[in-house]
Amino acid sequence: MIFRIPFVRINWKTSAFLIGTFLLTLTAVPLYIWKCGVDSFQITLFLFMFFATGMSITLGYHRLFSHIAFKAHWSVKLFTLIFGAAAFENSVRMWCSEHRRHHKHVDHEEDPYDISKGFFHAHIGWLLFKLKPEPPFDNIADLDRDPLVRWQDRYIYLLGFVVSFVFPAVLGWFWGGANAALGAFLIAGVARVVAVQHSTFFINSACHTIGKRPYSSRCSARDSWLMAIFTFGEGYHNYHHEFQHDYRNGVKPWQYDPTKWAIWCLHKVGLAQGLRRVPSEKILLAQLAETQRQLEEKLATVADSHEHHGIIATAYERLVITAQKWSQLLADDLEITREMLVELRREIREAMQSLRAFDNLAGALA
Repeated sequence: MIFRIPFVRINWKTSAFLIGTFLLTLTAVPLYIWKCGVDSFQITLFLFMFFATGMSITLGYHRLFSHIAFKAHWSVKLFTLIFGAAAFENSVRMWCSEHRRHHKHVDHEEDPYDISKGFFHAHIGWLLFKLKPEPPFDNIADLDRDPLVRWQDRYIYLLGFVVSFVFPAVLGWFWGGANAALGAFLIAGVARVVAVQHSTFFINSACHTIGKRPYSSRCSARDSWLMAIFTFGEGYHNYHHEFQHDYRNGVKPWQYDPTKWAIWCLHKVGLAQGLRRVPSEKILLAQLAETQRQLEEKLATVADSHEHHGIIATAYERLVITAQKWSQLLADDLEITREMLVELRREIREAMQSLRAFDNLAGALA
């Protein structure tokens, strides 16, 4: 069968922008650097714009506006709305409406960037092609009450153009004239837009493909420390889909999540409050349930006579006892102590070690 591009379904405006900026990044940007070089001003401006616009998406569009994971001072809202517009990912109204729909219908037909339709579709195809009518914005009533949100939605294209392209070019002009202005436009403007956009797109594609699912296997979302590096901490996506209203994605202290750290810092200086956190016992119990499920799945594939069956069976029996104990604790509404949580973490860790040991032994014998 010959593949035919559905031209009538192409989102021409979005496609032209995404493809045009990508081609300029591959051609005009290297040509400028080859002809004019790159100095500390261009690098600094690129990094500032990259972090300002990227964090405006993860901290603002995503955790603040989409999930209401915390409350922010109006100045923080304004900053993320202005620099979020410069990411050219549309207005916060549209972005949040689509993202809330993604969480509600993840991996199903109504999911705007459904990974089951393929990596390309989840990454960028859903933007290039509109294969069905746009659903109504019926899930953002809270945002429509915010005057700053309505203001950004009204002037989204003007804001994006001025902040993303005019602002860097003007700074470049004052720094070093026409050559520096052109460089700032290309590097801190065009190339930075491409970098930020694909960082966001990887959350929809790679974070539903690469990594582990320690908290739930009910959807395709995965935790990946590698993707967290490129997505301002959004790579811990399995945790996020299980506990979407937590202001943290990298919930463990050592996990790389600069968005979480930025929100925490804003809280410390009085610019953010109401930080929502999932209780530690609820997180650990989710891990317990998922580890049990993995052990059950492994047991179902291993014959009782298999020499390594006991490794999984013993770990599973211990987790069953632990789960029963915690069910009784919660039913009795007893106080959860730090020591109890430490013990639960140890049980889960040992069960996961048993799974890895079994897999290593099975791999060695294969």
